[in-house]
Amino acid sequence: MEQVLIKVTESNNRERIDKVIASEQEETSRSQVQQWIKENRVKVNGELVKANYKCTDGDEIIIEIPEPEPLEVIPEQMSLDIVYEDQDLLVVNKPRGMVGHPAPGHMNGTLVNGLMAHCKDLSGINGVLRPGVVHRIDKDTSGLLVVAKNDMAHKHLGQQMKDKTTTRKYEAIVHGVIPHNKGTIDAPIGRDVHDRQKMAVTDKNSKDAVTHFNVIERFSRYTFVECILETGRTHQIRVHMNYIEFPVAGDPKYGPKKTLPIEGQALHAKTLGFIHPRTGEEMQFTSELPDDMSTLLDELRRNNA
Repeated sequence: MEQVLIKVTESNNRERIDKVIASEQEETSRSQVQQWIKENRVKVNGELVKANYKCTDGDEIIIEIPEPEPLEVIPEQMSLDIVYEDQDLLVVNKPRGMVGHPAPGHMNGTLVNGLMAHCKDLSGINGVLRPGVVHRIDKDTSGLLVVAKNDMAHKHLGQQMKDKTTTRKYEAIVHGVIPHNKGTIDAPIGRDVHDRQKMAVTDKNSKDAVTHFNVIERFSRYTFVECILETGRTHQIRVHMNYIEFPVAGDPKYGPKKTLPIEGQALHAKTLGFIHPRTGEEMQFTSELPDDMSTLLDELRRNNA
């Protein structure tokens, strides 16, 4: 069982506790939080509360998160693009369209199913459904991610993510022509209060989020950019680029429905760097743009679209 501490800030003052917790625990539904409260797994300042409790600035919420229910992850033989592998970790180039890990209702065909068939020794820190997963890439984003084979490696790599010492560079095609060559988006991200399937820039139940970007190439209606993550919030690049009104192409969730002809967002995790947890060696990996993004760029150059 895992214990999580949430400290209520002024921005959450007078909000219901179930809403505050669901916003902080990004993968947890409000109904799941309400169930935890019914099971006496949530305390505020040491006392049990009900789901309609209104939070006050300075409250300390302790959640006892139960172990995930044992759902069997079935190993599946599949062709994986493994860029690097040793006894502690592997780096995978995930194709666009592949789900990262199983979830109720989607238990097959994920990257984790393939990894379970490839190697039996994945870390167990993230539970039975996400063995080895240190960080995630959205289903419709392609590119590099690191997977831990043991708990030592997982903890070490996870701490580097938390300390912002990893290198994570993406390339994207975005709507609009960005006039300046570089910039930084420093805007907190939290659950969208109007649509729990989306994230948004908000001061309500949010976490700091910072994205740096550099313009690589401009076209008449689109821009090719490099985005560098300082933090790693859910949908961060997609939310931040939409926030500055240059949404990622191929992403109707956060941008216009009329977009470039591509299956999924034109977003690729190109560069990944970290310190090896055992050797202390600085490691950096790059992957080429997928064919569909390269083809789109060629067409934009030809048409100057």
